[in-house]
Amino acid sequence: MGGIAIPMPKIFTMFSSFSMASLALPGMSGFVAEFIVFFGIITSQKYLLISKLGITFVMAIGIILTPIYSLSMLRQMFYGYKLFNAPNSYVFDSGPRELFVSIAIFIPVIGIGMYPDFVLSLSVDKVEVLLSNFVYR
Repeated sequence: MGGIAIPMPKIFTMFSSFSMASLALPGMSGFVAEFIVFFGIITSQKYLLISKLGITFVMAIGIILTPIYSLSMLRQMFYGYKLFNAPNSYVFDSGPRELFVSIAIFIPVIGIGMYPDFVLSLSVDKVEVLLSNFVYR
């Protein structure tokens, strides 16, 4: 699949944007998710300090390895070498339907990244019930 960034720029743009969201770029939903997990582990009173450090270290390794994998995959897929010298007549860029679906998925990714309280407020009641049942006993 190497070298498809030039004949398919719309798909390349959306694919790259979703990859950046999974890398936890600030302003996107992945950043909010990772921040909440880190903050929850660090402020938790249930775990000992050594456990918190171990979990944080493993998460940090994942945060380092994820961009390496994702960016190298993007580079190979969109700018890498073609394995076969076949003509690109079968490769089409996204049409209006695919672009609409991609944008419809991308808007919540940015929306949750910019204003996460909208989604987090939907689960406040359930989280309070869980906390009252399991933590405050």
